[in-house]
Amino acid sequence: MRFVSWDVNGIRAVLKKNFLEVFDAFNADIFAIQETKCQVGQVELDLPGYHQYWSAAEKKGYSGTAVFTREEPLRVLHGLGNEYLDAEGRIVACEFPQFWFVNVYTPNSQMELARIDHRMEWDDAFRDFCKGLEAGVLPDGASSDPKPVVMCGDFNVAHEEIDLKNPGPNRGASGFSDEERGKFTELVDAGFTDTFRLLHPDETGRYSWWSYRFRARSTNAGWRIDYFLVSDALRDHVVAASIYDDVEGSDHCPVGLELDI
Repeated sequence: MRFVSWDVNGIRAVLKKNFLEVFDAFNADIFAIQETKCQVGQVELDLPGYHQYWSAAEKKGYSGTAVFTREEPLRVLHGLGNEYLDAEGRIVACEFPQFWFVNVYTPNSQMELARIDHRMEWDDAFRDFCKGLEAGVLPDGASSDPKPVVMCGDFNVAHEEIDLKNPGPNRGASGFSDEERGKFTELVDAGFTDTFRLLHPDETGRYSWWSYRFRARSTNAGWRIDYFLVSDALRDHVVAASIYDDVEGSDHCPVGLELDI
């Protein structure tokens, strides 16, 4: 199966650029987007052969996620089950016969880590949510068969120094703070595999986000903050993990995963 994830930084903006061309070219089984910046029903996409599932923030023009999938899910969840954390449309989780697929847009801790407490609460809740799905325990108290998780999205953290161009000057900053990196380590240690690093453990200069400032993309002064993670039970099924840094249209590029499943 082929999976693609892309933080589009505004679906309406990227639709005026190249979204449909990129979408068609990938021919993915599941295509997830983050930072849609629209309300449910505000954008109509003609994607023949795909089911569409959208989550939106209560605040207009902010956050938002969506999943486009060829196979119709058994069920779809639009939050972690926490009213406070679920106000920003950051989750679309789809259950399929063999796995859960979770699309996430993780909160940014903001300048000077102004929102770090919220971020820490989110990271803990998200980890518990994904482990619950693995165990067959849903946030509304319902149950499902235990099954592995495939998760993707903009996690808003560069995990290790290899994951950004300039780790020294950015140490402690939003997206590379000890707190955020530590929570990502906790997620991995809970039984999830960073698929890109599984297949490309030492590859440098591979990033998925570049600031619009300082000609960052042209000099490849980027950060790898977009990921595909899988339950450790699926790590031997990972065929390919890719960063499509030649695809423009957003300040992020798409990332991909292929599973033999």
